[in-house]
Amino acid sequence: MNHHADTSEPRPTRSDGRRSRIAILDAAAALATVDGLEGLSIGDLAVRTGMSKSGLYAHFKSKQDLQIATIDHAAAIFDAEVVRPGHARGEGLALLRGLAETFLDHLERRVFPGGCFFAAVGSEFDSRPGQVKERVFEFITTWMAELVAAAAQAQARGEITDAIDAEQVAWEVDALLLMAHAAFVMTADPAALERSRIGLVRLLDGLAVR
Repeated sequence: MNHHADTSEPRPTRSDGRRSRIAILDAAAALATVDGLEGLSIGDLAVRTGMSKSGLYAHFKSKQDLQIATIDHAAAIFDAEVVRPGHARGEGLALLRGLAETFLDHLERRVFPGGCFFAAVGSEFDSRPGQVKERVFEFITTWMAELVAAAAQAQARGEITDAIDAEQVAWEVDALLLMAHAAFVMTADPAALERSRIGLVRLLDGLAVR
């Protein structure tokens, strides 16, 4: 019996496919903060990742499928870069300060080239109904819940006044963070981040129970 060597290319493993998908979504999340989720294209991603267009099409059934997968991937990055490090800072007031600082830090380190992924795509889809808007809003609701819970915990620990409800505290903290995002993305000036840091100190020190 003649034995012929198998000269065909090795079949991709499941882990290869997962690595490829992560590489695509890393690129998609970065591009979306600059060009928008609507601006995502298979062609741009092919150039960015060095993959073929056919290889990219194999991972996503539609543009909306790509957009939603990109949102979910960006949420996982945000959790790793902002939420979990924020929780490592402590509880109550330390947690509230920690979440605010890790948010500003992820802007400064340019985790995404266009600033906060969700601030960027939120303004793009705020008036467009559909699954993409719903997924973005779901994330924003979750992030606000983190800030509200931290503020409520700070009040329960007697660290800040409960004369203002926790949701209002979270709203004002987030307003300073969003202003930092807008100014820093537009100017690339770290002074924009420092102004929000100063504002956060003034806000939270003003709420502190003495």
